[in-house]
Amino acid sequence: MEKRKLGTLEVSALGFGCMGLSHAYGTALEKSVAVKRIHEAYEQGYTFFDTAELYVGQFSDGTPAPNEEVVGEALKPIREKVILATKFGNFWDENHQLYQDGSPASIRKSIEASLKRLQTEYIDLYYQHTQDQSIEPEVVAEEMRKLMDEGKIRYWGISNASDDYIRRADAVCKVTAVQERYSMMARWNEEKFAMLEELGIGFAAYSPMANGFLSGKVQKAEAYEKGVDFRSGMPQFEKSEMEKSRKLMELLNRLAVEKNATPAQISLAWVLVQKPWIVPIPGSTKTERIIENAKAAEIMLKDHETKEIHTLLDTMDLAVFGR
Repeated sequence: MEKRKLGTLEVSALGFGCMGLSHAYGTALEKSVAVKRIHEAYEQGYTFFDTAELYVGQFSDGTPAPNEEVVGEALKPIREKVILATKFGNFWDENHQLYQDGSPASIRKSIEASLKRLQTEYIDLYYQHTQDQSIEPEVVAEEMRKLMDEGKIRYWGISNASDDYIRRADAVCKVTAVQERYSMMARWNEEKFAMLEELGIGFAAYSPMANGFLSGKVQKAEAYEKGVDFRSGMPQFEKSEMEKSRKLMELLNRLAVEKNATPAQISLAWVLVQKPWIVPIPGSTKTERIIENAKAAEIMLKDHETKEIHTLLDTMDLAVFGR
């Protein structure tokens, strides 16, 4: 697979989002199966793997399934050959409500726990998962500088943050990448592109297929298990919204036929063509999808094809999770 750069960090053109192996998309895969999927991804050319301390699902027997533990076990034999990214600062409280803690003490606790779960001495790319409104970005950035000096992280990034927050943090300790939701159906983060280009910051695009919707292999929301599979509550899977997206899916299907590809591959190719410093990080629990997504890096969309897609998207008001 070709390489791209997030700032100065070189990664595979597509990263592998590990979250769904054990969190948010139903019951966690058994650890041995999840480890196998990560190895399959590596064999297909993925060298950039993304996880987070927040990603903890449940195995079929009801025991916790920390995503970092799976990723750590899978990557241990090939640790020096891959780029490992994880995130800190997002937590679930006792009522399963999300909260943020970006304090230096919390960061210290998180980094040590992540290093242990990941079975590694360092993390290549350490993201703040969501900005903590009570902690100034300069405080977080200074802590990242200390972690770099100590050799515990090589680069750092920010996810789900405002432009001002990113600029202020970057001024203290260089930010390598910003990770945000981005797909044909979720384009609002394009507003950040000019700033990122100016600062030399890369963009890791999560949910590049709108949580699988753009693959064309979707079910209605009620088909997904409530409370376990996040898609059960995502608007793009509601019947009325699926109808609104029909013209887009027709276009993706047509382009897929013309290029001997799949709608998923066209969706990922579209993300790749937007900027040379954008790296989509799709994930999957299925071997065939992992292979299919990897081949998207070989598909080139022509200018008139991307223009046709944009022209259609500009006429559509699509509901999608994350807006």
